[in-house]
Amino acid sequence: MAADILNELGPLFLGSRLKRLADRFQADAARVLRDEGLGIQPAQFPLLAAIDRYGPLTINDAAASLGVSQPAATRTAASLVELGLLDETRSDTDLRQKVLSLSVAGKDLMGQAKATLWPRVGKAVSSLCADLSGPLLEQIGALERRLDAVPFAARIRQEIEAGDAATALTIREYTDALAGCFRDINAEWIEAMFSLEENDRRILSDPSGQILDRGGLILFVEAEGLGIVGTCALMRMDDGCFELTKMAVSERARGRKAGEHLLRAVLARAEAMRIETLYLLTNTQCEAAVHLYEKVGFRHDPEIMDRFGRRYARCNVAMRYPL
Repeated sequence: MAADILNELGPLFLGSRLKRLADRFQADAARVLRDEGLGIQPAQFPLLAAIDRYGPLTINDAAASLGVSQPAATRTAASLVELGLLDETRSDTDLRQKVLSLSVAGKDLMGQAKATLWPRVGKAVSSLCADLSGPLLEQIGALERRLDAVPFAARIRQEIEAGDAATALTIREYTDALAGCFRDINAEWIEAMFSLEENDRRILSDPSGQILDRGGLILFVEAEGLGIVGTCALMRMDDGCFELTKMAVSERARGRKAGEHLLRAVLARAEAMRIETLYLLTNTQCEAAVHLYEKVGFRHDPEIMDRFGRRYARCNVAMRYPL
């Protein structure tokens, strides 16, 4: 067995041993965040959580809530502003102070984390720490041995897999009985952020004629206990050219990753259809959706914008998928 000086000298190196344990947790947390596609580091999460819980904070208040120095809070805030997860404004009462608040993307990330990831992390920690007793150093040793047996990231992954099984998602093909779901789920998000355009009305009122009869497809995602919660279509525009359109997931399915599950299913079908050009049109206000499209491989494309962008007045983002 390899020698462990931090363990052998016990109280003399308590700080170093706690730091080693913390680094181990942080490294595994980084892997989980990366696998979940959240795009942030573990050290950035506490500031998002503080603003989510307490509301907008000045840099000074943020530093106090985290128990860190003002420069450290400033650096973390700047990185989150750069990622588009925090908005930064001047205080109404003191122009020298900057006020931090969650952006739309930040709120979406926190909603996803609180709905799915945090409960599973909590369960993993509870399981890891169960029945620990005795002096502090003995408990630290027990934690290290348990992490040697099953690393923290693997424990969280087990909870995620168990949660996915409990909240199963199923892909459904289009039927005429689901035409109302196609219309209502899409109208819900469009009218919440923009307004229905003529192109929207034509497609939503006749999905069979506008999409299926022209060689396209429409898929739905069903969540256990909620029914149909999302839909997405491939609409033929020309020979070999299709638009990924009418991608929408109901608010009641937020946090279940129904959108990503549905999108990956549609892309798999697109690849099987031997499509030459696959693109989508959206808007920068749909930050969470744009992030998801980027995550699965879509890339911003000015040529697509020039060619198709005028189909919707709200369109200011055009993306192409590499097939």
